[in-house]
Amino acid sequence: MAFLYLALALLVAVVDQVIKYFVLEYLVNAGRVTAIPRILDLIYVENTGVAFGMFSDLRWLFVIITGIVIVAFTIMLFKSGYKSKLFSVSAVLIIGGGIGNLIDRIIHGFVVDYLQLSFFSPVCNFADYCITVGTVLLVVYLIFYSDFLSDDKKVSEKAENE
Repeated sequence: MAFLYLALALLVAVVDQVIKYFVLEYLVNAGRVTAIPRILDLIYVENTGVAFGMFSDLRWLFVIITGIVIVAFTIMLFKSGYKSKLFSVSAVLIIGGGIGNLIDRIIHGFVVDYLQLSFFSPVCNFADYCITVGTVLLVVYLIFYSDFLSDDKKVSEKAENE
């Protein structure tokens, strides 16, 4: 089952790269394009940093960190992903989005961003939204469906009793 989830993560990365191909092909010289008035604009941005362009020009550090996160989530997916569909979906989105942005950093030296919502001014991309949704789902899983928090309490209670 983990191979299916990994294939889905690769599909997310492929979809991200296909969209970015068209952005690079057609949006670079178009300027701002209103896709949905008062809701969604398309605008080409070369993001050399991380979220909201912070920490610009640390490309190789981000490549290494992203690679480590992708490997860690892939290992977790193979070890325990089949136990929880919520965790698996969150891992698929984080891995796939991470791969999509990693490809950009390696090939272009920046991440291609192009989506700007009227109520959220930073320009993002499909991979960014996959990572964000995946992270939110992971937090929901950890808080409500895993024993992540209860294990910490058991360890601290056990340490206090010894």
